[in-house]
Amino acid sequence: MQELLHVVEEPRRCPYLPHKKASLEYRLVLDLDAKTYVDLLARGYRRFGHQLFRPACSACDECVSLRVLTPLFQPSRSQRRVLRQNCHIQVERRRPFVSDQHVRLLNRYHEFMAQHRGWPYETTTKESYIDSFVLGGGTFAWQWLYYDHGHLIGVALMDEVENAISLVYHFHDPRWRPLSPGTFSVLTQLAYAKQQGLNYAYPGYWVAENSSMSYKTKFQPHERLARYPGDAEQPVWTTGRHEAPATNLWPHKQQAKATHPQETRA
Repeated sequence: MQELLHVVEEPRRCPYLPHKKASLEYRLVLDLDAKTYVDLLARGYRRFGHQLFRPACSACDECVSLRVLTPLFQPSRSQRRVLRQNCHIQVERRRPFVSDQHVRLLNRYHEFMAQHRGWPYETTTKESYIDSFVLGGGTFAWQWLYYDHGHLIGVALMDEVENAISLVYHFHDPRWRPLSPGTFSVLTQLAYAKQQGLNYAYPGYWVAENSSMSYKTKFQPHERLARYPGDAEQPVWTTGRHEAPATNLWPHKQQAKATHPQETRA
């Protein structure tokens, strides 16, 4: 891995807890190898394009890095209901690329979130999409494509390394929201990780006071990173609250291969 930049940004208004200040630690890298990435994931880093980042807030520790113990995970009753509600959705795992459909869908999603959740809105172009979601992934970057009768209605970016997956980002058609597409996407990726015999799934950061992130702790059992360690320190993960796992609860034939319109590759 070649590190071009390693900085901590100046404090700014926190997007998760607006009454607090937030800072991120950034590492701009090239040629990120899978072995190094495994170690960085265990230290709480996330990846967008060539950027790796994690919280570095001086007066707050509310952003908690989670990882689901995939061998022990079984969907809850409500999660199985989400799977049944979405049994008609066609799912495909592909290498990342960009298309006009991707860009339109992402802009539609961000516009909805800006109107209903107060997110800042900035139009995404093919070029900016490539920078964030296509470049920098090496051999471990994948995307999940979700189709309803041949129409692309959701995309999830995922990284896969030797012992884990990282759920990078998910966006969807707002008209799909009544069927809990975010939960369905996480369940799809957890089922894949379990099938592949991977130990962990990193869903990102959880903030207890932010209702939009409450769903992340519903994927049990999981561990929480005790604190964000320095490069010379070992990460310490502690067991979060979890229920006793059930057995054989995955609905059969939950996924089908998609047939879809022509895409423009990047």
